Amino acid sequence: MKIAMLLSGGVDSSVALSLLKKEGHILEAFYIKIWLEDELSYLGNCPWQEDISYAQKVCKDLNVTLNIIPLQKEYWDLIVSYTLDQIKQGYTPSPDIMCNSQIKFGCFYDTLNKTNKSFDKIATGHYARCDSINGHYVLKKSIDTIKDQTYFLSRLTQEQLSRALFPIGHMTKTQVRAYAKKENLATYNRKDSQGICFLGKIKFHDFIKHHIGVHSGPLIELETQKQVGTHEGFWFYTIGQRKGIGLSGGPWYVVAKEPKSNTVFISKKYFSPEKKRDRFFVNNLFWISGETPEDKILETLNVKVRHGEQSYACKFIKQENKSAQVILDGCDQGLAPGQFAVFYKKDICLGSGVIANEF
Repeated sequence: MKIAMLLSGGVDSSVALSLLKKEGHILEAFYIKIWLEDELSYLGNCPWQEDISYAQKVCKDLNVTLNIIPLQKEYWDLIVSYTLDQIKQGYTPSPDIMCNSQIKFGCFYDTLNKTNKSFDKIATGHYARCDSINGHYVLKKSIDTIKDQTYFLSRLTQEQLSRALFPIGHMTKTQVRAYAKKENLATYNRKDSQGICFLGKIKFHDFIKHHIGVHSGPLIELETQKQVGTHEGFWFYTIGQRKGIGLSGGPWYVVAKEPKSNTVFISKKYFSPEKKRDRFFVNNLFWISGETPEDKILETLNVKVRHGEQSYACKFIKQENKSAQVILDGCDQGLAPGQFAVFYKKDICLGSGVIANEF
């Protein structure tokens, strides 16, 4: 096949490229440049140059052409603006989910379509699998349950999946590292990137401070409604947060935010038995199959409320207007409006919705 390989400069996409090369495909590599250079010059170093240097070394060793595709404007318009808007409203955004659906499998697809180049597949280094069953595409978890990245791919359409290829979905991270070392890939011992994709080594707090600023507001103890301190802006906090509150006599936890009055509510009794945090609403539901389940109540699903290995069995009760109630078979102390809840049936990722609130 003729395959466009998205390279990040990390070990995962490097191994994916090497595997495809060994299989004999016709390959061309692409690095999507999304770094916000104005932010980087103001807040810190420019990590994309290091990423590109690694990508160049890998491509040179494998004799694959590397193209650099600038999508900074698209990234700002679609991802950064969304992130800042969600934070200003008091929500906890998931920019990496939006990046995959709108940039890597969206704008990048569109960019290729505008050129004279055509590719059978677009490959990435995600830990995920995709199967085709009678022309219907199914997104499946990686065999590495810890590194599995289907959470971040839960808004991909059938059309996007029809062109997607995940060469390392059948491997564990340990196997990926071992393969990279055996093949002497330049990235074999490079550390994995952490945090939000467009920030690199920049602290999220510094990025938010730069764009939204600081504005003093009260820290209110939820149970007594008494002010026990001050903060620099509700946008620096998320539900369930413990670190960074800066008060003695704790531990204190963020339990609620009130954007209109710039108030942050905190409590020492976050884990009290009566605060089960086992249910919430989701809206803006999206199903990868393109079809909404017919049953009003689904009881054989699992759900992840953040990226990671942990999931819960749940009851899913459909409401009107692409919303639903979700009742967990367990409790989660970090449910935050704005985050995505991603639904599974066994190892198949069905889709996702945005957490609205507890009820």
